[in-house]
Formats: sequence, C-alpha cells, structure tokens
Amino acid sequence: MEDIQFILDSTKESMDNALRHLEKQFINIRAGKASPAMLGSVMVDYYGSSTPIGQVANINTPDGRTITVQPWEKNMLQEIERGIAYANLGFNPMNNGDVIIINVPPLTEERRRDLAKQAKAEAEDAKVSIRAARKDANNDIKKNEDVSEDIKKNTEIDVQQMTDRHVKKVDELFEAKEKEIMTV
Repeated sequence: MEDIQFILDSTKESMDNALRHLEKQFINIRAGKASPAMLGSVMVDYYGSSTPIGQVANINTPDGRTITVQPWEKNMLQEIERGIAYANLGFNPMNNGDVIIINVPPLTEERRRDLAKQAKAEAEDAKVSIRAARKDANNDIKKNEDVSEDIKKNTEIDVQQMTDRHVKKVDELFEAKEKEIMTV
C-alpha cells in the first residue's frame, strides 16, 4: 500500500515541477513592462568565468519602460554591456559611465503574437510533462503486484484527476500570460 502512496506522491511532485518550470519560463517571456527577470538569461564574463548578471550587478526597474543595471565594480560595465548584447534580447543598452540604462521598447502587434505563440508552446511542453508523469505512474501501478485490481483502478482514477487538475492549472497560467502579453 505504501508503494501506491509513493507512486501518487512522486507523480504529484513531477506534475508540480512541470508547473514550476512553466512559471519560470513565463517570467522570461516579456510582456511589454520592464522587469529585472528579463535579464535572467544574461551571462557576463567575470574574470574569465561565465557568471549570471545578477551576481555582478544590481538590476532595477525605475519605471515600466526602463531597466537599470548598476555593476558592483565599475570595470564590469563593458562586460555587462557585451553580455546583454550577446544574449540577443533586442535591447540597446546605454552606458553613462556609472550605470547601464536599457529602454524597453513597446511591443509591436506581430511581436505580441510571436510571444503568445511562444507561451503556448511552453504551456504545451508542460502538459506533455504532466501526461508523461501520468503514464509513468500508471505503468508503475500496473506493475505493482502487491495490491488488488480495485485498488489499482482507484489509484489510476486518482492519477487521472491529479492530471486533470494540473492541466487545468497550465491552461489558467497560459490564459493569464496571454492576456498579459496581448494587453497594450
């Protein structure tokens, strides 16, 4: 019986991980408003090692259209600029000698549609992960010879309900992100 509970717990954990991953991916899809998370993928050459920008500078958003990057060491300004350009985020950083200022351009309608498609693809990937967790759980349940057929059937029903709840949550997250992207 504890095997069945372990299967349910590990399946729920896998599905929850798929949701957490989706939320992280959605943070990286910009929706027009400036956010420090937009620079999350930027890596900077810090004395020979590739380091996330957040570990060499302070990132702020003074308003909805501007990101400021203040390095902890002045000599890192050029490296940070290079890292932002290399990340190919479509930003044009300006260096004033103390701080790097990034003006976040408003999104065009076409770019909004592209971002919505990207969000949809991420949501589909999350659903695939959730369904894979369901498949693994159902296979593990079928292999378990210590429990009766009734318990196996009931557990499969529980797994399906868990799957349905997680897929519904993915749809809700996608709808919210799509609305955020398409709002001008």
